[in-house]
Order: sequence, then structure tokens, then C-alpha cells
Amino acid sequence: MDREISEFLAYLRHERNASPHTVDAYGRDLREVAAYLKEREVRWDKAGNVVLRGYLAELHEKKRKKSTIGRKLAALRSFYDFCVRTKRIAENPAKILATPRQDKRVPSFLTEDETAELLDLPRSAKPLDLRDKAILELLYATGIRVSELVGIEAADIHLEERLVRVRGKGKKERIVPFGGKAREALEAYGRARTGLAGEGAAEEAAFFLNYRGGRLTTRSVQRMVRKYIRRTAVARKISPHSLRHSFASHLLGRGADLRVIQELLGHASLATTEKYTHVDLRQLLSVYKKSHPRS
Repeated sequence: MDREISEFLAYLRHERNASPHTVDAYGRDLREVAAYLKEREVRWDKAGNVVLRGYLAELHEKKRKKSTIGRKLAALRSFYDFCVRTKRIAENPAKILATPRQDKRVPSFLTEDETAELLDLPRSAKPLDLRDKAILELLYATGIRVSELVGIEAADIHLEERLVRVRGKGKKERIVPFGGKAREALEAYGRARTGLAGEGAAEEAAFFLNYRGGRLTTRSVQRMVRKYIRRTAVARKISPHSLRHSFASHLLGRGADLRVIQELLGHASLATTEKYTHVDLRQLLSVYKKSHPRS
């Protein structure tokens, strides 16, 4: 099964333009299934839906999250679909397996006051602090993912027009606007950018640099954002992704159309966008009173 998994992952990477995160996750999931089948002396191309259902049942017994089980099932379905298309097998045994119903939960987000407190934290004129300020402002101003932020090139930032080119999932590009505060922070960081690693930083295509003058990693940005979140008065659990949730929630709370938010976030499905938004009852009543002709 190792050869088939490798070919499937190459197909995801080169033909489907899947994100590196998806390719890595599917690879781990499929190798786990391969080990399960090997332990039971079942060939992957002979494994029926009963065997695969047993694998999912074992995951339930191990108390794995429903979202994790759902992803592993998605990996199985995609893998076997690929094998059907490449005529390795006749039919997909994972096709009829039921996806676990996911628990609905409101994603963590910051209020407008909490967001303002967070964005106000990097205050010094040191290059790294100016960079951090620009990152926080841009994440909140655009709602882009951390993985998208680290992929931004210097040529993607258009300060005059206040637009940034972003490469999202599946390498799909979109243009996202940002506001005046983000522009000020980006301009300040842009002037200090070469100070991170001397003149050599000017030759690096990436806009956001680490202290050595190289491209920032997703993990580095996540650590940086968490550092500032810990310095706020927010007591509940907040992640770097919460800035994306906050962006969507605040726009919706101020009357923005959900489909516009969908475009800004780069979601293929409106249902995905709905998960990223949160409006409290007071906001709903306010919008209703202003908008409904007979309120």
C-alpha cells in the first residue's frame, strides 16, 4: 500500500494543488490505516466496508475526536476514489461509510475592545516589534489565515491601493483589502524591514521576515500571536486563528453581507463561512430594528 499512498499524495500535491497541511495529514491517516490492515493481514485492495468500519469503530473506542475520525474517513474515501479512477480496484469500499456527526461549537473570537487591546501591544520602534504589529494588524484587517500570511511576497503588498494578494488553499489567489491602521503598520515595518538582517533582507522575496532575514514559518507566527494574547486581559482560550473568527464576526455584526465575508475569507462554501461568524442577541436585535421595514 506504500506505493499507492505515495502516488496518491503526489496526485494531491501536483494535480489537485492540495495544501501541504492536507497532504501531510492524509499521508499520516493512510499510513495508520495501512498499519491497521497489515496487523490483521488484510490487503488494502481486498478490504471491504466491514473491515474499514471496524477501523473507524476502533477510533471511536480510543475516544478520538469526531473531527479527526471525519478527516480520516475523508482521506480513505479520496484514496480509494483515486484507486478506482486509476483502475487499481473496481469500487470504493469507503463510499458507504457514514461520516460522524460533528459537534457544533462556536469558535473562539475576540470582542472589538479585546481586539483593540491586542493590536495595541507591540509599541516599540524595534524592527521585530514593528513586524509583529504589522502582522497582527494585517491578520485582523483581512481575516487571512496564518499560513496565507507567511506566503505573502513583498510584491503582493500594494500600500497605495490598500490591497494584498493572497494564495489560499489549493493555491487559489484572491485580492483582499485592508484598512488605514494596517497600512500605517505595514509602512512602518516596510521601512524597518532591512534592519532585521541588514541589506540582505531586501533580496528576500517574503515580506515578513524572521530575525535572520529569512521567511517566517507558520509556527513562528502562531507562537508570536499567542505571546501577545497571553499579555492581554482575556481569560478564555484564544488561538491565533481567533483573529480570523473575530474579523468575520465583527463584519457581520456591523451589517456586512455573509457572501462578501465568504469572498474575503476565501471560502468555497457559504456553510464554512457561517462557522466563522458569531453575533450576539443584542447585535441581532439592533440590526433587525434598523433593517426590517416593520420592526
